[in-house]
Amino acid sequence: MIIAETERLILRRFESKDIKAIFLLNSIPEILTYIPGAPMTNISQAEQIFENMILKNYEQFGYGRWAVEHKADGNVIGFCGPKYIDEFDEVELGYRYLPAYWGKGIGGEAGSAALSKFVDYGVKEAIALILIGNKGSEGVAKKLGMTERGRDKFMGHKVNVFHKHL
Repeated sequence: MIIAETERLILRRFESKDIKAIFLLNSIPEILTYIPGAPMTNISQAEQIFENMILKNYEQFGYGRWAVEHKADGNVIGFCGPKYIDEFDEVELGYRYLPAYWGKGIGGEAGSAALSKFVDYGVKEAIALILIGNKGSEGVAKKLGMTERGRDKFMGHKVNVFHKHL
């Protein structure tokens, strides 16, 4: 199901055919520098995330992280989209991309498209939880018009909390 489309990207629900992309986004050390948790080591872990987290979020909330597909090659190059964060009782805009696509404006393009759809799900404010030191992610949040609300802890790590009223 397509959620949004931009000049270069399609944001859509993850499907079972995307398991390999989910694995890559959770196993490449360069990507995981500022992501809490251990890297995935086998594809079955990606299958579990797809079934037990991604699909469950779609069922429970009607939304969840969306696959970001690059129109030029049809590959899933990352994810961007909403996720309810129980510890904050808020909806986070989360995003993650393969390193080959960093520095090309993908984060801002996908993030803007994703945020424009939050209101369709009744979400009036979005947050971004960004580990201290992740300047690239902070740059994307600022480009999207998010402002820093302060610092907090998430999954045992200090984070900058950015937010935006929609």
